[in-house]
Amino acid sequence: MADPNNSVDRVRAALLGAGHADTIAEFPDGTRTAADAAAAVGCTVAQIAKSIVLRAGEQAVLVIASGINRVDVRKVSALLGVTVKNADARWVRDVTGFAIGGVAPVGHLAAPRVLIDEDLMALDPVWAAAGSPKHAFRTTGAEIVKMTGGQIADVKETAAS
Repeated sequence: MADPNNSVDRVRAALLGAGHADTIAEFPDGTRTAADAAAAVGCTVAQIAKSIVLRAGEQAVLVIASGINRVDVRKVSALLGVTVKNADARWVRDVTGFAIGGVAPVGHLAAPRVLIDEDLMALDPVWAAAGSPKHAFRTTGAEIVKMTGGQIADVKETAAS
């Protein structure tokens, strides 16, 4: 039986509850950064769907971005119509139930507002964290949208931003 206090079990339950296959795999060398995850999984860094948690007051904002992109906080603020800022590790864990390096797109303690990097839509497959810095699951950008109800958007930093 799944343990709701175990973050990987929470992600597995969320995946299955959304009709997604259980594609969670464990990678002993770790998947903490996009580069680590790509090396462990055997894909490009772009195919890593990294979860960046930002803070809008007490509301978590989850930006799921391609591993090669940096998130532009100003663009996120403009898209949502609220000021967002980086969140510290303690707040991320308290609000999402995940430690940084293992934040998944699904299975959060409280539903965040979700933005999804438009660049992920062209990649198949993509891999996302599955609740720990050693677990990831295989999916697609379209499945992430379906499971999270997130909005596809241009969230990446550019030279002009």
